[in-house]
Amino acid sequence: MTSNVLSGPLHRSNGYPESYLRGWQSVRQAFNTPHMRKLPAGAASGEPQLKAKKNSKNHLDSGTVTSVLKRVIAENGKDHLRGYAFAISCLIATALSTAFTAWIMESVVNEAFANKRADMVLIICLAIFAAFVVRGLATYGQAVTLSKIGNNIVARYQKRLYSHLLKLSVGFFAEARSAQLTAQVTQNIGGVKDVLNLTVTSTARDLLTLVSLIVVMISKDWLLSLIVFAVAPPLIFALRYLSQRLRNVTRDAVEVSSKVLGAMQETIQGITVVKAFTMEDQLEKRVRRIIETSERQSNRIARLSERTAPLTDTFAGLAIASVIGYASFRSISDNVPPGAFFAFITALLMAYDPARRLARMQVEIERAVVNAKMIYGLLDMQPLQREKPDAPNLKITNAQIELKGVVFAYGNGAPILEGVDLVAEGGKTTALVGPSGAGKSTIISLIPRFYDPVEGQILIDGQDIANVTKSSLRHSLAYVTQQPYLFEGTIRDNIRYGRPEATDAEVEEAARLAHAHDFILTQPMGYETPVGENGMTLSGGQRQRVSIARALVRNAPILLLDEATSALDNESEAAVQRALDSAMVGRTVIVIAHRLSTVINADKIVVMHEGRAVEEGTHQELAKRKDGLYARLNNLQSSEKTELG
Repeated sequence: MTSNVLSGPLHRSNGYPESYLRGWQSVRQAFNTPHMRKLPAGAASGEPQLKAKKNSKNHLDSGTVTSVLKRVIAENGKDHLRGYAFAISCLIATALSTAFTAWIMESVVNEAFANKRADMVLIICLAIFAAFVVRGLATYGQAVTLSKIGNNIVARYQKRLYSHLLKLSVGFFAEARSAQLTAQVTQNIGGVKDVLNLTVTSTARDLLTLVSLIVVMISKDWLLSLIVFAVAPPLIFALRYLSQRLRNVTRDAVEVSSKVLGAMQETIQGITVVKAFTMEDQLEKRVRRIIETSERQSNRIARLSERTAPLTDTFAGLAIASVIGYASFRSISDNVPPGAFFAFITALLMAYDPARRLARMQVEIERAVVNAKMIYGLLDMQPLQREKPDAPNLKITNAQIELKGVVFAYGNGAPILEGVDLVAEGGKTTALVGPSGAGKSTIISLIPRFYDPVEGQILIDGQDIANVTKSSLRHSLAYVTQQPYLFEGTIRDNIRYGRPEATDAEVEEAARLAHAHDFILTQPMGYETPVGENGMTLSGGQRQRVSIARALVRNAPILLLDEATSALDNESEAAVQRALDSAMVGRTVIVIAHRLSTVINADKIVVMHEGRAVEEGTHQELAKRKDGLYARLNNLQSSEKTELG
């Protein structure tokens, strides 16, 4: 059965089609990548679960916001201490120069215009010019510094997330939609940066600027200041209410937005199937619904977050109108000089912007905290298959593989394997055959510890693979999947992924053994030919032979073949089968095949049915059992071949 983004086999646990990520993750896992999972309490070992996503909505309370803030600061503050210190000093200079501009307005009005002192004009003008120069330089310095720090934080978390995702299990990627996962990571990663930068700028610039201007206002007229402060408490309560409502929709918006990108990427990857099955209308309706939901969520966030503007403007207008009315009355009735009033009004008007930004700060920080918390949700996934602290490396002698009473189930579903016992003798080929759903591929997945059995043991040369390091286990394996996956780069790069230290000569020798050398030389740039996205510049048979060469250059004593020829045409299958025959020599091989003709020469054939090993023997032995499952399958395929012939 071929696997495609839209038409591939359904995962038993959740019914979603397997994405292309399963292919590359399987290869990456086979080539020495440990895997981790976050397992719900009470779940059986090996369960690939992503349960209750909707039940874990992030309802942020003040304690959660504080804990995320502390974590972000703890993880990043120390490394950027000097940068933040410089940025804060620039922000302080910005705040003080802004306050000075408001403070000096009294001298401008009283000395230059009321008292007409020409000797003070030059000094005042130079002071104002100097204040603006300082503010301009300080603004530039803090902006560049915070941008560099923010970019570095994003880059660091991108590296951490990529490294961590490579450690997650195959089960995680079988259930997680790859495009949605990528979109969520992309959209949320800036949250960590924003948490720090918003905190620094709001505290060091806006809060200090506001405090400095309030000091100027009080020094000029304390009674006017009280009028302004009287309108502040209602504004604070209104903004707090808005921020609480905004918490509940931000995470939903990110998830829906990721579904939009996921649906589009899925369609692009499976475009040939979409067109072949005239699925355009169905998919367009489905994606349209998702996009409309995303639009509604975004509009809701916009309405909530932008309500701060009319609130702050209304209260600011009320405060300024009250101040102007009171000051005008005093100037008219008591003949008070206007200098202090102008200084006060200047400080009040200048205080509007930092006050507005501070009013939005809680909303913005909580949105950033939601994003950061989702990133930490990924980073905090705990290892499922924990290695013992003193776990030894696997020691290979004969490379004999033995399954003892192995039971396995995906998630909470019915068992896929029910007490499987089998032995794959060292240096020989063991074939797994049987109807679809019998558990053949599951056995292949258990040997590299992509999953762990619920019960039973898997032994290699008498060593339980659960007790050795995963690194040494996977270094002893080479894996060829049914659906070969090639990575961005050249043909040589893709073969060398099997063993990074392999020389060019070893890479080319592996290609010869895989019967790939000749077709590689016909490519425009030979071994240096770029393969394109997932090797699309090569045919299916060519991609599979490059995949086999990647396994051969690994020079591992154990070779796992998961239906490596079932998706190929006859000519490609013949070429790949010759390559596999070369690959099997001198290795312990476990091969899955639907075409029994490809495993006739296997040293042992194990017949799987409904999660159990029901028969075993050579082709000749099993074919003679008239009432056996293998004999029925063999007769069926032989008759089909005769009819086609």
